[in-house]
Amino acid sequence: MNRKKDLQDLYENDGNKEKDTHEPMDPSVDPTAESPVPLKRDDDHPEIQRSTGESDAGEASLHEDEAVEMSISELLANEKSVSEAIVEEALAIEAFTDEIAEQEAAEAQAEENSEADDGEEIRVDIYAIDIDGHPVELYDDTEKDEVLDTEEEITEETVEEATREAIEEVTADIEGEEEILAEQRPQEMERKFEYLEELLDNRRYADFRADLAELNPVDAADFFYELNPHRIPAVFKLLDKDTAAAVFAELEIEVQERIITAMTDREISLIVEELALDDTTELLKELPANMVHRIMKNATPETRTDINRLLAYPEDSAGSVMTAEFIDLRRDMTCAEAIARIRKTGVDKETVYVAYVVDHHRVLQGAVPLKDLLFASADDLIEDIMDEDIICASTMDDQETVASTVAKYDLLAIPIVDREYRLVGIVTVDDAIDVMETEATEDIEKMAAISPTDKPYLRTGVFETWKKRVPWLLLLMLSATFTSTILAHYEGILDAATLSLAVFVPMLTGTGGNASSQTSVTVIRGLSLGEIEMRDIFRVLWKELRVASVCGITVAAACFAKTMLVDLKLVFTVDTIEVAAIVSATMFCAVVFAKLMGVLLPIGAKRVGLDPAVMASPFITTIVDTLTLLIYVGIASAVLPI
Repeated sequence: MNRKKDLQDLYENDGNKEKDTHEPMDPSVDPTAESPVPLKRDDDHPEIQRSTGESDAGEASLHEDEAVEMSISELLANEKSVSEAIVEEALAIEAFTDEIAEQEAAEAQAEENSEADDGEEIRVDIYAIDIDGHPVELYDDTEKDEVLDTEEEITEETVEEATREAIEEVTADIEGEEEILAEQRPQEMERKFEYLEELLDNRRYADFRADLAELNPVDAADFFYELNPHRIPAVFKLLDKDTAAAVFAELEIEVQERIITAMTDREISLIVEELALDDTTELLKELPANMVHRIMKNATPETRTDINRLLAYPEDSAGSVMTAEFIDLRRDMTCAEAIARIRKTGVDKETVYVAYVVDHHRVLQGAVPLKDLLFASADDLIEDIMDEDIICASTMDDQETVASTVAKYDLLAIPIVDREYRLVGIVTVDDAIDVMETEATEDIEKMAAISPTDKPYLRTGVFETWKKRVPWLLLLMLSATFTSTILAHYEGILDAATLSLAVFVPMLTGTGGNASSQTSVTVIRGLSLGEIEMRDIFRVLWKELRVASVCGITVAAACFAKTMLVDLKLVFTVDTIEVAAIVSATMFCAVVFAKLMGVLLPIGAKRVGLDPAVMASPFITTIVDTLTLLIYVGIASAVLPI
């Protein structure tokens, strides 16, 4: 800017000098005026007298002078514009020259840096963003194996490998933090429970009510388990209505029974009306008859009708676990009307994420997710956006099948219809999870020869546990009688060999039982998940036959080597080889037959309507033990000279 100003001043000074050389300006003329001011004439003075001819000549001369002056002013103005243009052009040329010089200097400097850094190491840093949004340096070039030489080519594989390593390191850090949080949470909850008990002891009931309401209902229910059982009803009455209903639904049946016993009829009515309908139904199934009568007496007529309808369904059916609290729409509604209905009635519903379209006879016609309603136009009709291809279940379907359907199709809820395809309820995903957990627990208990129970282990009494276990123990003991009978009948054959064959019985029966357990557990699980159907029995048998043959050969070879090395002390005679061969052949046959039985028994149990889990160990083990002994004595009788 200073340089431009200097050039402009230089040209202005030159212009002023030229004006001075042309003609001196009259002081009465303003040089900055827009139009030139006329010069004073001679006839303006009274002492000068001219003739008429002389006056006309003077006026002509005066006009000529004015024209000259105007031409000079225009020339000066044009000269000034030309001067400014020359200044601008000079500045542009100078800026362009400077830019070229800077570019050449930068290229020279880059070339010098390239020559100076040739062969040197460059730093490669990889950064990530933590959960708080701050950059985290994953690794740097402090170690040699994390430094790249400029002569090495940085390929796409190198970048992918570095990125993968960085992600693995971040994942490990996150998992470590999650483990720390998982360890800290029980400690935090324990301190919270201690604080709540302190509030109760100090009779700060308002603070206690507010702090407990902030907890998750599941955590609040755990707090009640920490209290003295006699104190639970009084503490429960301190809660507000909404918190009390949410916590009550998460409590075990024994605690619920204790609370209901201490309640008045009005308090029972309030709790029942706040509970979800399916939770109330589950509660009534477990309570004694006198308490059920008391609850039903204090329920409203509408609630009582819904409860009786749900209780009428079979125990393990979909109708017994469904809830009637769902949102229904009409197909001729607009989206605006549907959203208004959801706002009005959705507060007391089990879920609002899916609404179901029914006609005037409550026949199911379609489903509309809440997301579609929100993104549709207010004037769109429900019939234009609803999904008519919906997945539903019948009230009489098995609850485990319904839960598997929910898991298979990732549903938030599945509609339940009656025989006329009328919508009567829904099974939500949380109820489906409860069903799957219950069914899995039952299967595990049956596989372990224990009668299923709904109570947690620590809350089940000794006598009740005895009743669940002793029938199966007696049955298995009686079934083992076949094993002892076979051993007694073929005692002569087993003792005829150089080394008594009876010493190998535990090894053979144990291996056969383990082989059958492997297959039966796999098949039972496949049947439970729907991966194996009745029509697949021959495919499963063919596969297990091949697996059993390979496993049998491997185990039999190992058994022969173990028998000769450990039991027969490497004494190679005809008798010792016969014993080892008998044991090994029995081992092969036991493994093959055990695995085939592990397929046939569970599928056969399901075919006749029994739970396949009943055919798991130890029941199937007892059957396989008997077959193994029969195979053992049969091979021994054929080989040994008896």
